[in-house]
Amino acid sequence: MAGRRETRPRIGVFAVGLAAYWPQFPGLKERLEGYLEAVEKRLAGFGAELVRAGLIDTAPAAREAGELFARAGVDLLVCHTATYATSSQVLPVVQRARVPVVVLNLQPVAALDYERTDTGEWLANCSACCVPEISNAFARSGIDFHVVSGMLYEDERAWREIEQWCRAAAAAGALRRARLGFLGHTYPGMLDMYSDFTMVHGLLGAHVEVLEMCDLARLVEQVSEAEIRQKLEETARIFDIVEGVDQEDLGWAARVAVGLDRLVEEFDLDGLAYYYRGLDGNLYERLGAGMILGNSLLTARGVPASGEGDLKNCIAMLLMDRLGAGGSYTEFYAMDFRENFVLMGHDGPGHIAISDRRPVLRGLGLYHGKRGYGVSVEFNVKTGPVTILGLTQTREGRFKLIAAEGESLPGPILRIGNTNSRLRFRLPPAEFVNRWCQEGPTHHCALGVGHRMGEIEKVAALLSLPLAKIGAA
Repeated sequence: MAGRRETRPRIGVFAVGLAAYWPQFPGLKERLEGYLEAVEKRLAGFGAELVRAGLIDTAPAAREAGELFARAGVDLLVCHTATYATSSQVLPVVQRARVPVVVLNLQPVAALDYERTDTGEWLANCSACCVPEISNAFARSGIDFHVVSGMLYEDERAWREIEQWCRAAAAAGALRRARLGFLGHTYPGMLDMYSDFTMVHGLLGAHVEVLEMCDLARLVEQVSEAEIRQKLEETARIFDIVEGVDQEDLGWAARVAVGLDRLVEEFDLDGLAYYYRGLDGNLYERLGAGMILGNSLLTARGVPASGEGDLKNCIAMLLMDRLGAGGSYTEFYAMDFRENFVLMGHDGPGHIAISDRRPVLRGLGLYHGKRGYGVSVEFNVKTGPVTILGLTQTREGRFKLIAAEGESLPGPILRIGNTNSRLRFRLPPAEFVNRWCQEGPTHHCALGVGHRMGEIEKVAALLSLPLAKIGAA
């Protein structure tokens, strides 16, 4: 069964101190190593795969740690400033690892006992002392760094931010290692969606596998009747099937769904952008019209499928999925000036795992603006906080993220065999659409559950992408 590749952030973790202190203050080093154990335990609890370098206290040890992290291919470095350390014993770690670093300025206590604290006790609590010095060295060396300040224990604000860095590292690492299929071609004339595959490889690290409709046709032809029955049973468990859906269309959609599972397996895909027009009811037209069911099931299993050949939106959907938000294929539908929301959705695949109710399979006699007919998916995203994320390309050919937080509202939706949700953002509908469009988006975006701006900011930082936040407080 095709499904989501297991993704854990690979994080290089170390603490810093000064070797000159150890003979002067017995027990200090062991105490600081205990702090590092607490940091490692929390990071592991966030699902991170840790590469541990221990307490770094000299410049040679820093070089060795950097080489360790480089060999391990870590996605992110986490440096705990356990006490004062010179910047010369921190910079080599990051220079050799060549990935962004988060500096944890986490103090063990809320305040010092000023009347009773001696030098050794102060050194056990002076995490802030070297952070400005390290920051200067990083800034002058062109190192991408971020600082989280707070307390080591009982400071959930700081640890929530650190957890966001772990989630962001997982998403960014998943994209860098992703294999994205491009099946068919982009919908003709949609200039916003045309993508430069080389720039996807060069700037984001993902691999684009160009696929032929012949690849899918061969796999669909090999599907057995038993596999079709099994897929129909799966469909009946997940969907409410509207009365009157043509059984032949449903059977064909199930056959194509099995073929899509095999396509993902054969080419080891993490995502799929697809579209093909076909002609006069030929095989490729029938394949193109039969993909909505299978690609909705794939998307819900963590293999985002983006219709109309929108590769950039497939990437946005992948990032949202790896952040745990889902990420459903979406565009602007209409503005509601009475109830102050924007209706957003799309025909084609949706992330049914974040549906507000059992998704519906509805038979359509035509797909508007496309060739063919068959079954389509209808649902609205779970009510409550949501985030939309778009990936666009600038005049200079670089990529840029666009995001906004809002709320999915209950209420009636269109019964047209499309996903569609009532979304209220922090700006009125007209102003929101104006602000979104000023950023030069594509007309698609990825819709996910939860407010994810903090995590998206960190993903943008890890991928060195600019981020436009629409209506952010």
